[in-house]
Amino acid sequence: MLYFVDTTPSQPAVTHVIPKGNLVTAVTSLGDDVFVARCSQQIEVYDAATCTLQCRLAVPGLGIWAFGFGVPLAHGLAVCPVNNCLYASDWYNDSVHRVELSGSNAVMKWSVARCPAGLTVNRAQNLLVVSKGESKLQEFTTRGSLLQNIQLQSDAAPCHAVDMGNGQFVVSCREMHDVCLVDTTGAVVRSYGGQTGSQMMKMNRPTGLAVDKHGNILVTELGNNRLLVLDSSLSSAHEMSVSVDGGLIQPLSLWYDKSRGRLYIGEWNGGRVIVIDHLKDFTASHV
Repeated sequence: MLYFVDTTPSQPAVTHVIPKGNLVTAVTSLGDDVFVARCSQQIEVYDAATCTLQCRLAVPGLGIWAFGFGVPLAHGLAVCPVNNCLYASDWYNDSVHRVELSGSNAVMKWSVARCPAGLTVNRAQNLLVVSKGESKLQEFTTRGSLLQNIQLQSDAAPCHAVDMGNGQFVVSCREMHDVCLVDTTGAVVRSYGGQTGSQMMKMNRPTGLAVDKHGNILVTELGNNRLLVLDSSLSSAHEMSVSVDGGLIQPLSLWYDKSRGRLYIGEWNGGRVIVIDHLKDFTASHV
């Protein structure tokens, strides 16, 4: 079942909800296709206009432990419009899978640092991978050649990173309950949070990240069931309240399609993908 919510074109609002299924670990989109990762070796593909399921992409070997334990798990997705491909991080096998989207759906993979989580494609069309197991931020070409290997704080346990384009990266650190700006040496330039709580200046398991055209940073807080908007200097914040039945349920992943002004929110325990349209930036406090 697909839910539709009436909306005025000029106002951001929840317009679609892809209903509850298995845990949503990541979401992204390219053109008219929306890609959703759940606990499966297949990536679900939805139509961007209607959010109806179109097909499933098989990713052989994705996330199954060698001894048969665990479940298939892609902990991150990213797309590259220039190279026309989809990337999926493989938490259990310490690798990234690259899926051609030209029709062949050919898959290649390469090794990365232990327990890869969130993925992002930067302005240079290279892939950023954060390693929760080794607290690393790595940059690869589209064919898996390592360009940068940035060591973060040993206890950072990063979940996601975005290249801010000025020699700095914004990184969410779930276990440290903070979001920080780091430079190319891994040194922390500035941070927000660091103490567990639901008040402003505190965070509870920040995970997914998205950045708008002004440099505002949207963060999912798994433990607080909320979205927090930080300014580019990490000096101020406000909550973005989302009007959806039952409220947000453990939001884990984000994808912001700037060209369409559309935000996708993937829920971990809620198992839904919530779609917000007409979102020009993250200044809104209620959608």
